[in-house]
Amino acid sequence: MIAIIKGDIIQSRKLRNPEPWLKPLQELFSKWGEAPKNWELVWGDFFQLEIKNPEEALHRAIQIKILIKKIQSEENHKNSSPIDVRMSIGLGEKTYTGTKISESNGPAFVFAGEKFDRLKKEKINLAIQSPWKELDEEINLYLKLVGIVMDSWSISSAELMEVVWNHPNITQEEIGEKLGIKQNSVSGRWNRTHVVELMEIEKVYRKRIKKLMV
Repeated sequence: MIAIIKGDIIQSRKLRNPEPWLKPLQELFSKWGEAPKNWELVWGDFFQLEIKNPEEALHRAIQIKILIKKIQSEENHKNSSPIDVRMSIGLGEKTYTGTKISESNGPAFVFAGEKFDRLKKEKINLAIQSPWKELDEEINLYLKLVGIVMDSWSISSAELMEVVWNHPNITQEEIGEKLGIKQNSVSGRWNRTHVVELMEIEKVYRKRIKKLMV
């Protein structure tokens, strides 16, 4: 059982210069595996990523979301439709391993592809598909609701979420020190970002996957 994340960068082709998001995304993927065996970024804005432990899939997908939402680019700010990221998570077996992830196959790849193809029509930017229908229904409902929040994150919200996501036990005082802002500013961003709700959903996902895989 593995997880496959398929995604693309929304509105990326309206930007002449992809450097602000492309290099950081490649660096993030490189921490998780080797290209092109474990991940590929093709056609300039489409990517595919293999995660050996399905429990980590949602955490990493949100980490990708945080990275894209915090990108600061003068050209991006001028664009009326800022870049974002659309992702599907497929959970299942891997039945064939190719030299490239695009050559590998199995239910995880099929599920990720099927769900990815429906995201735009369903008007959502993050969802999962697995062998477990009840899991999909529950988690996708959570993701649909929290997706409304994540899609509207400002750069400052994404910056705060990045700190929390990498340091889940950090205090608001410590966040303020890292970001160079006052306590009341941290509290305001914390509430607008819906940190607690997002972390609870990730924990529920992790708990459900762990139980199903036993």
